[in-house]
Amino acid sequence: MSYSLQLYTLRNAISEDLPGTIRKVAEIGFTQVEPYNFVATAKELGAALKENGLTAPSGHAPLMSQDQDEIFAAAKELGITTVIDPFLPAEHWQKAEDIQATAEKLNAAAKKGADYGIRVGYHNHAWELESSIEGRTALEYFADLLDPELVLEVDTYWAAVGGQDPVELLARLGDRVKFIHIKDGPLNKDNKAQQPAGQGKVPVMDVIAAAKSLEVGVVEFDDYAGDIFEGISESLSFLNAAGEGVKA
Repeated sequence: MSYSLQLYTLRNAISEDLPGTIRKVAEIGFTQVEPYNFVATAKELGAALKENGLTAPSGHAPLMSQDQDEIFAAAKELGITTVIDPFLPAEHWQKAEDIQATAEKLNAAAKKGADYGIRVGYHNHAWELESSIEGRTALEYFADLLDPELVLEVDTYWAAVGGQDPVELLARLGDRVKFIHIKDGPLNKDNKAQQPAGQGKVPVMDVIAAAKSLEVGVVEFDDYAGDIFEGISESLSFLNAAGEGVKA
């Protein structure tokens, strides 16, 4: 298991200075990142990653609403081997038939991704856990409809905000979970209240331990009231201190 940084965390800095921001990420000690919207920035981002010795094992892209061939081609260029759909609004998670349709779309995307040597996944927010389908969370109902090669990236903070114990949820989802988002805070929907790992209400190391097939733990802030570079640095320091021997 290794640690990465979701670059959405630094979206404001990236919009002003992509190369400089990537350099700072490397200086803080990260060796991996998780890009978002990478089709638009593939060339510049790829150059910055190479220059700073960073890799991108996973990336976020809207597979169900944008050109998949374009996404997979850009991912291949960046060395991204797992493309994760990051967001499908709450209205898609209230009825079984809507979730079935989403699973069909993602299964089809995975077949196309396989032609590029790329795996496909899905990343949750709170609403997939707040919604109940046939006595289970919508996320778990959805997971059972996915082809075996698809993976989940569980946002453990949003799972908790959605009313689930993330440790128990990860145990139930099992080997499907290859990535998690690591974030901390007061477990509410005030994004600016989010905190560095180890400073909020999430039992971060218990969460990491519960993901038995975890490949990458991805640090993320949706927003932050303080200096975001200090925030990600504090998160990485906590993770490295708490899990000695785990590579950043």
